[in-house]
Amino acid sequence: MILTDTELDLDEIDHEVSIKSAQDHDPISLTLPDSICGDRLDKVLSKLVPQYSRGRLQQWIEAGHVQVDGQPSKIKTTMLGGELITIQPQLAIEDNAFVPEDIELNIIYEDEAILVLNKPAGLVVHPGAGNWSGTLLNGLLFHRPALAMVPRAGIVHRLDKDTSGLMVVAKTLTAQTELVRQLQARTVKREYAALVWGTPNASGTVDAAMARHSRDRLKMAVSMSILAKPAITHFQRISVGMLEKFPVSLVACHLETGRTHQIRVHMSSLGFPLVGDTLYGKQHLVRFFPRQALQARKLGLIHPSTQLPVEWSIPLEVDFVDLLDRAGMPQPWR
Repeated sequence: MILTDTELDLDEIDHEVSIKSAQDHDPISLTLPDSICGDRLDKVLSKLVPQYSRGRLQQWIEAGHVQVDGQPSKIKTTMLGGELITIQPQLAIEDNAFVPEDIELNIIYEDEAILVLNKPAGLVVHPGAGNWSGTLLNGLLFHRPALAMVPRAGIVHRLDKDTSGLMVVAKTLTAQTELVRQLQARTVKREYAALVWGTPNASGTVDAAMARHSRDRLKMAVSMSILAKPAITHFQRISVGMLEKFPVSLVACHLETGRTHQIRVHMSSLGFPLVGDTLYGKQHLVRFFPRQALQARKLGLIHPSTQLPVEWSIPLEVDFVDLLDRAGMPQPWR
């Protein structure tokens, strides 16, 4: 699943957190029936041990974790029937995805129902391809073990790896259900600070549906496809400056929806990509900042327990402030 820089698309939420039990990796012994005579080893095992994929079984055979009559074998070895097969299942990388890890968390608010944290740039929110460990989810499970009982360890929205800022995490299933409902109803208030190349209008709204890019699966794009989902971003220009000879603008973006890479795609579609954005930005100007200049600086919602409105805000990160200083721009949120 592709990581987002805003909210997780709600129709893609997986309400299961799979934690492997010890018996999933106990040795398996079986005697092959005579009826399999003439079939190769990997095909036989894929039929007799269907809980594991054929590809994984092939990896185990090649690594010597499958023995035939006490000896390692080959994937294409022909079985005659009657052989004793011993399989020692091995953990896959993804099986460690939900293991608690001691990762520092900057929690700025917490009660019995929710916690709000400031995610640093560089931290992936949820395990996925290429990032099966070292994620925010792993850290949450370490610091708050009870979150193992809540789907996705309470995560209801996420930020892209290189986007910093505020996130809310549900500590109970009831709170998670309520927060998801609020996200679906678009009542959660989220404001982002973004530094963009160029000088956009003083304010505006981008109402442009988005879908996966037709040629580059790592990217999203404004799209007229029937698969595109509604996406709305409101923006306001806060100040302007210069990075060397290039004009830049500090923009406050308010999300009405939260699609994958929404702010990055919408601002780029107007001709004002984010400073430091290597995916949608100006490649020859990435030297100015090592990540996209984007921070979730304000978060507001209805508390799932008290039903009262609550709001949090944080100042810009040190690297973001330094970037504004270089551009000759004041820091408006202290």
